[in-house]
Amino acid sequence: MANHDPISDMLTRIRNASEKHHETTRIPSSRLLRSIANVLQKEGFIAGISEEGEGVQKHLVVELKYSGKHRQPTIRSVQRVSKPGLRIYKNNRQLPKVLGGLGVAIISTSKGVMSDRDARKQGVGGEVLCYVY
Repeated sequence: MANHDPISDMLTRIRNASEKHHETTRIPSSRLLRSIANVLQKEGFIAGISEEGEGVQKHLVVELKYSGKHRQPTIRSVQRVSKPGLRIYKNNRQLPKVLGGLGVAIISTSKGVMSDRDARKQGVGGEVLCYVY
């Protein structure tokens, strides 16, 4: 079955795996999804990323992160903002702050995929892909 929105598929796989306390989850690989995973790792929401497979069968293996004695997931909520049917663009002054700066908005800019903080620092806007906190 064709997947028309790979970003929401990735976010759903991460959300479901973290709710079920899985150690890892597998996501079909692409450059965009790899860069989103790199932003999540840089911001401290996931533990690690690796790739397995060859060619079309290549997958990203995302290691999830948990905290505390009761292993609470680091990712509490993931929300897709810009969808294929309705794209949401913001300039650098309109970029959202998620939970007053505690969360992160992932932005696709002309300089690559980055967090809202990095986009503000570089003075660029772009498509708001998702919120993570």
